[in-house]
Amino acid sequence: MTEIPEDVRRLAARREQARRVRDFAQADRLRDRIREAGFDVVDTPEGPELAAAPSGETRAEPSVYRRSGDVPSLPDRAPAVEFSVQWVVQGWPEDVERGIRSFGAGPDVQHVVVDASASSAPPDLRGVEVVRLPPALGWAAARNAGLRRAAGRIVVLVDGSVEAAGDVLSPLRSALEDPTVGVTGPFCLMSDDLREFRESEGPEVDAVEGYLMAFRRELVEGGLRFDERFRFYRTADVEVSFQIKAMGLRATITPVPVVRHEHRMWANTPEQERARLSKRNFYRFLDRWRGRTDLLVSNRS
Repeated sequence: MTEIPEDVRRLAARREQARRVRDFAQADRLRDRIREAGFDVVDTPEGPELAAAPSGETRAEPSVYRRSGDVPSLPDRAPAVEFSVQWVVQGWPEDVERGIRSFGAGPDVQHVVVDASASSAPPDLRGVEVVRLPPALGWAAARNAGLRRAAGRIVVLVDGSVEAAGDVLSPLRSALEDPTVGVTGPFCLMSDDLREFRESEGPEVDAVEGYLMAFRRELVEGGLRFDERFRFYRTADVEVSFQIKAMGLRATITPVPVVRHEHRMWANTPEQERARLSKRNFYRFLDRWRGRTDLLVSNRS
């Protein structure tokens, strides 16, 4: 086992102190100094752990976790920031980079990128936590990996096709101040029978679409997770919305200033294949929720 030099331990202690006071820029600089010294630091629920970087490397890439459950979990700790803004890369990292730039950084914002692409190098984004998973695990597993790294009181899931055109986070926080609201976002759906869904302007809805959805981290602490059988993204957002509604909470629409660009995964999946994957996912949703028409807004007495 490689002995950790005392000066590297001091750098790690200073970095941990910077994180505690939410000085994430300083924490990133200290991480870089640790890597330049030939070591890597990994944040775990028990605190930071130091290890020697792979031979010949001074900047270690993030570990590739074999499954989402292997990612060290933060939701059992007190929130360290107000917002955990989470992204998934399954290709086209430039879309996520654009989205992160549009949302901006700040002491109350944590950006988490789950890289589930086949790229040999993770997105190069300063001040952003990157978690890597094998591509085969799929979209829902990537989202669950991100949830395990949520340090914010409010979790905001964003698709790379979405670009902020103003303050997005404050309206979402305001909506979630209502304790009866479990999930909210600008793109929402309604259904009369659980078999057909249509876009809705709310204010109360049956599901919030995963292009942009927000909920309190306490739901993750209580066990909220995406069904990892949803390797393709379609309907996974509807399914998790129904999990939240089954907790006795409401789904609502919150208009926010965003621009939606082309959804690359949809556009780059052959038509027959995306139809097959979408149908399979919808049947998964029905298998679990077909008897819960009582959760529909239209059936509320």
